[in-house]
Amino acid sequence: MVEAAGSGDGADLSTLAVTLGRGEHLPGDPVNVPVVLSSTFRGGGRFSYGREGNPGWEAFEEVVGGLEGGAAVVFPSGLAAVRAVLELVPVGGNVVAANGAYSGTRRLLADLEQRGRLSTRLVDVTDTSTVVGAADGADVLWVESPTNPMMEVADLHALRAATARLYVVDNTFATPLLQRPLSIGADVVVHSATKLLSGHSDVVLGVAVARDESLASELRQVRSEHGAIPGPMEVFLALRGIRTLAVRFERASATAAILVERLRGHPAVEGVLYPGFGTMLSILVRGGGPGADRLCASVQLAVNATSLGGVETLVERRAQYHWDAVAGVPANLVRVSVGLEHPDDVWRDLARALDEVAVAAGVR
Repeated sequence: MVEAAGSGDGADLSTLAVTLGRGEHLPGDPVNVPVVLSSTFRGGGRFSYGREGNPGWEAFEEVVGGLEGGAAVVFPSGLAAVRAVLELVPVGGNVVAANGAYSGTRRLLADLEQRGRLSTRLVDVTDTSTVVGAADGADVLWVESPTNPMMEVADLHALRAATARLYVVDNTFATPLLQRPLSIGADVVVHSATKLLSGHSDVVLGVAVARDESLASELRQVRSEHGAIPGPMEVFLALRGIRTLAVRFERASATAAILVERLRGHPAVEGVLYPGFGTMLSILVRGGGPGADRLCASVQLAVNATSLGGVETLVERRAQYHWDAVAGVPANLVRVSVGLEHPDDVWRDLARALDEVAVAAGVR
């Protein structure tokens, strides 16, 4: 059992995902916090204006904050959360970031650097000593683990030795069910809540979780001043989704482990990138980019689409995107987000598509 910091009764994280963020517990109160569609509130209460707060935001933030062990601030997208954290960097400051981080994060850093807002140094997060050295004295050390889509794993414990002013971890892939970076020295955790936290491919949302209320207050100020506010319905859907995070994650992770073992024995597979945990993996397909495209076009149960973390299995050739290609993502890499279908059904679908790849590549 993983106990949440400050949970008081020692409840498991899977329990907290269900019980936190429920509002008042008075007779006749709704079990779920309702969607509040109002831009303004009567004076003298907890909320005043829709850009400053909403009961749904508060409920979602209570859940995510409880799971990560910090103070959560919700944003309209994962990149909005990333941008808000980067606003804490002083003008002319420097950021050390994972060279395998999400392409949207790297694209944003490159844009800010081009406009003279900050400077960036990209590093290999698996080379701990180099990362620590590069981050000494930096304004931000930005780590993603596992990385997207190369599935590289950083030593988050060891990286806290760096003297960067802020240590930020993108925890989208692992979720707090597997790692809680704030408990091992990180200052801020970010999530694309669009992905595993929401889990149904029907919401775009982000969240940042700060180690203390002071940092969270700075992030709320950025949210309010920049107008980066989420819609009440999106937050309601994300809160609904996070209730089943533990069971979804357990099921998809178990299927991922089964698929990895079977994929490694298929003649159309040159290699499998898998961190040893979680719901994500990448396949290196024979036949280069065309082979990978053939696999994505041939699946029938899995869906050839971007994004990840939903109930359906998704496959995508990542090097088709410029920012992944220039980062060195192999042309034949297919990222797989494992869903909740029966593992045998997912395997049959992938195996049939891989058989087509094998025939085209002349290895079957």
